[in-house]
Amino acid sequence: MRRADRLFQIVQLIRGRRLSTAAFLAERLEVSQRTIYRDVADLQHQGVPIEGEAGVGYRLGAGFELPPLMFSQGEANALVAAARLAQGS
Repeated sequence: MRRADRLFQIVQLIRGRRLSTAAFLAERLEVSQRTIYRDVADLQHQGVPIEGEAGVGYRLGAGFELPPLMFSQGEANALVAAARLAQGS
């Protein structure tokens, strides 16, 4: 698994649970706990609000939800037209 994919998966796993231990994450992602510690530290450094306490686990802080992706009517029409052109090729 690529590192970028693993970082994304860590966020998804932490988001889906109340608390996630490094052992749980390491087992699910088939890496060492040390790798999880490094990856979580990197995510925190990048601004992802992951809170953690030794012996307790990690949780995602409030406010880390991406807004829904919204397109204007014109943008949606342009996307449909582009998809139709790509199918015709």
